[in-house]
Amino acid sequence: MAAVVSFRDWPRPIVLTCETLLFAACYYAAGRLGLSQQLTADGAVVSPFWPPTGLAVAGLLLFGLRCLPGIALGALLVVASLTVPGPSSLAIVVGNTLAPLLAWQLLRMVDFRQSLSRVRDGLALVFLAALGAMLISSGIGMGMLVATDRIGSDDLWLIWLAWWVGDAMGVVLVTPLLLLLYRARWPTLSGRWAEAVALAAAVCVLIPLVTYSSLSLLFLVYPILIWAALRFQLAGGMACAIFASVLATMAARDGVGSFTGLSEVESMMKLQAFNGTLGLTALLLSALITEQLNTRRSVEEACHELIAALQHLNAGGGENAGTTKNDSR
Repeated sequence: MAAVVSFRDWPRPIVLTCETLLFAACYYAAGRLGLSQQLTADGAVVSPFWPPTGLAVAGLLLFGLRCLPGIALGALLVVASLTVPGPSSLAIVVGNTLAPLLAWQLLRMVDFRQSLSRVRDGLALVFLAALGAMLISSGIGMGMLVATDRIGSDDLWLIWLAWWVGDAMGVVLVTPLLLLLYRARWPTLSGRWAEAVALAAAVCVLIPLVTYSSLSLLFLVYPILIWAALRFQLAGGMACAIFASVLATMAARDGVGSFTGLSEVESMMKLQAFNGTLGLTALLLSALITEQLNTRRSVEEACHELIAALQHLNAGGGENAGTTKNDSR
């Protein structure tokens, strides 16, 4: 039988090329998914939720700088699928590559943990990687569109805000989920399977009803989100948030449910506010619960170790006392 050569045993240039092409394909697929939910505001097409930014940040956190060529190639493919590549398109590719790179560097500087087991990790991901670093991609992109007279000055701030928030929501919603899936193992829910099934049923039934209701009941998503985050931490909270965000984006695109009768600008602003608060709530609440559980587990382990040490000391003291008594006799 011929020997099977491991992928890692291939020549390094071939391995790097395959990794780059694979990551670029994933980036392109995520970009097409984001474009499928695009909205129109004042004649400009925007995506309120841009998954490729979350994929890029997660890739850099997990695999390092090896992903950078794949990010650039994937961004180029997405731009090329929309328009003929030119100077402005290349600038957008550069911005979409530099923003995740800056996010990765900022997270490394603050000792970010991929497990998101601390509140500070959630805050760093939101305020440094999402809201901070994504200013690069939105700023460079809008700057080139203005420089080439492709948008008017009246639409500048609205489109920039939509671009920035869409990129930031990709990091807030997609990056934690990918980090979780990378280290996922078969769950040991023991007696909580019934609760997990009940939560899944509530999410799949109630969130579509709330999202497509004309009574503007989007706020009813938050009790379900809190339940998911409290009981199942990051896995439950982020999955629930992404599901609700996708359904809300579809409702806003079709102008139904809570977005009935709203103008294009009003619909986009309402959707961005909903997605932003949804992602922040899910991420920070999950991180807070996880940190508390880890602290409680550490305290319990310390107590068990202390009890074991005291029992050992007491046993040793009893044996020494018995030895001393026998010697005195």
